[in-house]
Amino acid sequence: MLTDPTPDPGLRTGNRIYVAVSAAVLVAALCYVGWVFWSRAHEDQLIEERVAAQRRAQDEQTVESMGGDRFEILAFYANPPAISRGDSADLCYSVSNAKSVSLEPQSSKVWPSYEHCVSVSPHKTTTYMLTATDAAGQTKSAEITVEVQ
Repeated sequence: MLTDPTPDPGLRTGNRIYVAVSAAVLVAALCYVGWVFWSRAHEDQLIEERVAAQRRAQDEQTVESMGGDRFEILAFYANPPAISRGDSADLCYSVSNAKSVSLEPQSSKVWPSYEHCVSVSPHKTTTYMLTATDAAGQTKSAEITVEVQ
């Protein structure tokens, strides 16, 4: 007969070697894929931590440039400081940690802001006073003169 009912022991050994080598290759491939996923996730985490630290440093610098926790009039200026009769100028101010702001003589509504400008059209040279008040009731003032030529 062409087919022998008894299995060939050499064939059985070849199958075992094939299965063992295939299993080893599969385990190695799975280990490599797992390492690739872990290393990419780890690198992403390091990048996110670096970005967060940079953002935190930038935020701290921004807060400090805006006056930090100090109560202050950071800026008060006229643009342009001199005008011709009938023209207008912008009065711009910047305050930090103020609860209220007033401008005398009053030309338009003002409020606490890091940067805010109001337009004025004085008929003669005028000195404007900006007064800021904090939550504790302390006040600070600044003056600017718009010269009318």
